[in-house]
Amino acid sequence: MRNILKEIFMNHDNIYKNITRYSISLIVSFVFVFFFLAPTHAKAEWPRLAISADGIPISFESYGSGEPTLVFVHGWSCDARYWREQIPHFSKKHRVVVLDLAGHGHSGMGRTQYTMRSFGEDVKAVTEATGSRSVILVGHSMGGSVIAEAARLMADRVIGLVGIDTLENIEYSMTREEFEGMIAPLEKDFQNGCRQFVEAMISPRTDAKLREWILADMSAASPDVALSAMQDMMSQYITGEAARIFEDIRIPVMTVNGDMWPIDYEANRRHMFSFDAIVLKDADHFLMLNRVEEFNSALEKSIGTFSTNQPIGGKD
Repeated sequence: MRNILKEIFMNHDNIYKNITRYSISLIVSFVFVFFFLAPTHAKAEWPRLAISADGIPISFESYGSGEPTLVFVHGWSCDARYWREQIPHFSKKHRVVVLDLAGHGHSGMGRTQYTMRSFGEDVKAVTEATGSRSVILVGHSMGGSVIAEAARLMADRVIGLVGIDTLENIEYSMTREEFEGMIAPLEKDFQNGCRQFVEAMISPRTDAKLREWILADMSAASPDVALSAMQDMMSQYITGEAARIFEDIRIPVMTVNGDMWPIDYEANRRHMFSFDAIVLKDADHFLMLNRVEEFNSALEKSIGTFSTNQPIGGKD
C-alpha cells in the first residue's frame, strides 16, 4: 500500500510539473503573439492646443516620430477625423500631426471672417508648437489653399506641399455670377444645400454608411464658418490670387487626385516651383476615406519625391 501511495503521489507530482511547464509555455507564447505579432496602432500624445495669431486656440494631435513631419490639413466643413485612415500608416515612419482649423472640430470659434490666410496662421501655430523644422503639408480640398498660405508664412520649415483632390487648375477664372449661383443654395438652407453640394462629389460606389456619415457630418457644420470660408476661398479664383500665391513660394507641389475633374498641368507649372500629380482612376473627392490602400500608397510616393535635407525657402 505504501508503494502504491508513493507511486500515486509521484505521478501526481509529475502531472503537476507538466501542467506548470505547459502553462508557462502557453503564457510565453501568448505574450509573444500579443506584443510582436498583433497589429500595432499609432499611439497619440494627449491632444494639445496651439494659439493662432489672432488668439484663437487650435486643437491638434501628434502621433509617431520621424522627420519630415507630416501635417495634415482637412477641407471645407471637415476636421481632423477625415485623416483617420492615414494616421496608423504614416506614423510608423513620421511624426504625423492632425489639426482642426479654427471654427472646426475642437478648435475655437470667435472670428468674424474665416479666411485662407487666417487658416494658414492656424497651421503655422501648430507646426511651430511641434518644434518641427522639416515639414510636409498635406491639404485636402480647401486645405490645398490653406497649405499654400501656411507655406508662404513659414517657407523656412516647409519642404513640400501635397494637395489632395485639389489644385486642379489654379488659373481657373471664376466669375462672380458663377460663384453667386454656387453659394445661393447654401445661404438659403445650409443643411440641405450642403448635402446636395457634397453628394455630387461622392462616388455611388462609396459604402452607404460612409457616404451618409460624410453628408451628415459636413452639413452639421456651422453655417457662418462654412459660408465665410467658402466666400474667401472662391474669391481667390475670382481675383487670381489662387495662382499668384504660388509665385511667392519656392516649394515643390504634388497632388493626389481623383479623376472627377481634369488637371491643367501647364497652368499650374506656370506659377508653381514644380508640379506633378498622381491620379487615381474612378476615385472621388474623399479618396483618403474610401480608397485607403491606393491612396496611402500614392501619398507615400508623393512624399518620397521631396528632399528631406533643407527647405527650399521663400522667393526673394
